[in-house]
Amino acid sequence: MTLLLKLSQLIDRLIERVGKGAFWLVLVMTVVSSSNAVVRFIFNYSSNGLLEIQWYLFAAVFLLCSPYTLQRNEHVRIDVLSGKLSPRGLAVIDIIGTLFFLLPMVVLVLWLSIPLVADSMKINEMSANAGGLLRWPVKILLPIGFALLALQGVSELIKRIAFLAGLIEDPNNKEKGPTPEEELAAAIAATKAKEAK
Repeated sequence: MTLLLKLSQLIDRLIERVGKGAFWLVLVMTVVSSSNAVVRFIFNYSSNGLLEIQWYLFAAVFLLCSPYTLQRNEHVRIDVLSGKLSPRGLAVIDIIGTLFFLLPMVVLVLWLSIPLVADSMKINEMSANAGGLLRWPVKILLPIGFALLALQGVSELIKRIAFLAGLIEDPNNKEKGPTPEEELAAAIAATKAKEAK
């Protein structure tokens, strides 16, 4: 079990890095979106490529941050049920949910998305809109995001089993640190402070 807990910690570090890196895409998406609106308003110019990059970035944020959300225990729960369960009961529910819902769904999405991405790359699929972008870069986010979600699901499964075996503290009792928005604001402030020196 010690080896599995080390694997869980390795997965957690990877997911944390990917999730925190993807936070920056929110800033990029905001800049692109606002720039696009300003250019459209002032110069009466619009580009399908600029519009599409916005939803590409949104897809990247959603797919790359989903595993991080699971790791931070911020995913949607049915509080009416989970609030009444003991920590051990909640761990059992998490194990059942991971084994019978999360992992099968992830495997299905991976199974269906890999041929889709391969075909898109093979034909170098372009957007049907004039001036649109290549489609395979956004499609490749599906298997990447869901593979990372599967890894985090395995990590959470290991932690719940270790908790039930009495090897670790309750993984659902996570420390409440700064929100992702607060972390991003702090990182931007630190970067500005470093540049000011």
